[in-house]
Amino acid sequence: MQFGYSEACLDHDTGARHPETADRLRAIRQQLARRHGVEYVDADPASVDAVTAVHDNDYVDEFREFCTDGGGNWDADTVASEGTWKAALASAGLAQWAAERALAGDDGRETPFSIGRPPGHHAVEADAMGFCFFNNAGVAAQHALDDGGADRVAIFDWDVHHGNGTQDIFYDRGDVFYASIHEQGLFPGTGDVNEIGTGAGERTTLNVPLRSGAGDADYLLAFERTVGPALDRFDPDLLLVSAGFDAHRHDPISRMRVSTEGYACLTEQVRETADAVDAGLGFVLEGGYGLDTLSESIATVHETFDGRAPVEDDDGHADATEDLIDEVRSAHGLE
Repeated sequence: MQFGYSEACLDHDTGARHPETADRLRAIRQQLARRHGVEYVDADPASVDAVTAVHDNDYVDEFREFCTDGGGNWDADTVASEGTWKAALASAGLAQWAAERALAGDDGRETPFSIGRPPGHHAVEADAMGFCFFNNAGVAAQHALDDGGADRVAIFDWDVHHGNGTQDIFYDRGDVFYASIHEQGLFPGTGDVNEIGTGAGERTTLNVPLRSGAGDADYLLAFERTVGPALDRFDPDLLLVSAGFDAHRHDPISRMRVSTEGYACLTEQVRETADAVDAGLGFVLEGGYGLDTLSESIATVHETFDGRAPVEDDDGHADATEDLIDEVRSAHGLE
């Protein structure tokens, strides 16, 4: 794979005890150093105009001034430093790069993966939250629609937390499809099945809120029977994956049971779907806070594109997942 990376993302200083630290990127690079076929690209940062295409101008100005004044706690969980402004622009720019390369036809071993920080999927139009300041995937999707030649963009979010910001930004839009598989009831408390979009965006938002303890089989079945068919119907030109790895069974801040190999299997499903609808495919880093599990999971995504065949485990899915899938399919007319 090609990995978008910028040293500027290391300058976002969240402090010693915060789970979202620069060590995440260092651990990823250290793990990838053991693999072959890894290429790094330092893309241009996003412009302010690109960011304000999805974010409120006053919010962006306020955030810039906040960082210029030295930063601090934006809210109880979301911390900025003086370097966060440039880091956030760099992270959004890396996501734009992933979208551009995917639309240009880079696939297989050249599939783009943006490993920027801060993450983005909780950032709403006019506010930061949940460690996120700019909605990286949202900026990239809008950039693809405005300048990249895409008519329809899909974002699939497999982070353990629901991407409320991405959903909100595109909730009434018919040209962006947002799908999320996440842990029910976890921060930020959004992402119910009945949140399907409104107006021109009706049925372009799809949520699968799995119960705590869901594992590989639950995720794979949920994608196979809900996200995959909905993507096929939407027929996007570009598919971006908001790739958080905090649903891993050993991640410190979730209760899900996805394995490292499970991410490889999910990657294979995503790749097959992108191929079937002839969409460019790119990945954008979101969460994942166990350094070993985060870096190993990204390495296994890379190896999947490098030719390694994933192996599903023998554990079955929960009965509750079947019921949830039926509810989602009904809400989206997939029956």
